[in-house]
Amino acid sequence: MKIVIMGSGGVGGYFGGRLAAGGADVHFVARGAHLEAMRSQGLTIEGGPAPFHLPQVPVTNDPSSIDLADFVLIAVKLWDMAAAIEAVKPIVGPHTTVISFQNGVLKDRYLIDAFGASRVMGGVGYVATTIDRPGVIRQTGRMQRLLFGELDGTTSERGQRLLEACLKGGIAAQLSTDIQREIWQKYVFLVGLSGTTTTMRKPIGPIRENVQTRAFLRDVMREVVVVARGHGIDLPSDYADHRLALADNQAYDMTSSMHHDLERGNRLEVPWLSGGVVELGEAAGVPTPLNRAIADILALHAAGYESLVK
Repeated sequence: MKIVIMGSGGVGGYFGGRLAAGGADVHFVARGAHLEAMRSQGLTIEGGPAPFHLPQVPVTNDPSSIDLADFVLIAVKLWDMAAAIEAVKPIVGPHTTVISFQNGVLKDRYLIDAFGASRVMGGVGYVATTIDRPGVIRQTGRMQRLLFGELDGTTSERGQRLLEACLKGGIAAQLSTDIQREIWQKYVFLVGLSGTTTTMRKPIGPIRENVQTRAFLRDVMREVVVVARGHGIDLPSDYADHRLALADNQAYDMTSSMHHDLERGNRLEVPWLSGGVVELGEAAGVPTPLNRAIADILALHAAGYESLVK
């Protein structure tokens, strides 16, 4: 079973490394200094409960050099989605399965448009990682989890095969019979966390402790829940309150990757996070004023620092 990791950063590099450590035939797609380091030094996972080193890994910047894949796992930032889809088209055959472990909800629509529904499974990834230095992924904390499943809720042989590969690699993986609900559950919390930490330039601790900002966080997530329900997703009407309780259990200094990207002058995923809520809300006839405000506040920063100094 040939697995191609499209995007070998914190998420793709970590889970791809775990799959390779478990014996799967994994091919990585990377670029820049990270690519060169992986070619010369392999891939290292530091931190977390089980660090490891793979001295040699197949890695390239050209997916077409790999030949047809059984699974293509997409883990690039959302602004690279269109380019990633074009890049992997040569290795997606009639029996290839494509799964996105990116943020947001719109990602699977892009994959279905490009490859057809029969080639796409839904996926959700949970792990706190970053590229510490070229060739080295650092895990912070112990949590790591992959969920994936057929978009129609059925259980498939291909899903079982991927599950077995994940478990052999020590990944806390699970087949889901309602993966779209799982994707929306993550989306609710992620939109709230990313939108508030990035616009307020603060970690979750002070946001949840201030009465006014805590209410804003809750109401941002409530909008996402209403939009989800408008699209037929079975989330409880009070689901935002459950996600607020989750925020209370996070480390005081926890923040979002989008907040980090803002501070580093990188591009932001806001068009697909709060901006995605606005788009999906319009399609369902649901107003989303708070998420629209977040998308508008961050609009000048969405393309990164270089766009501001031109």
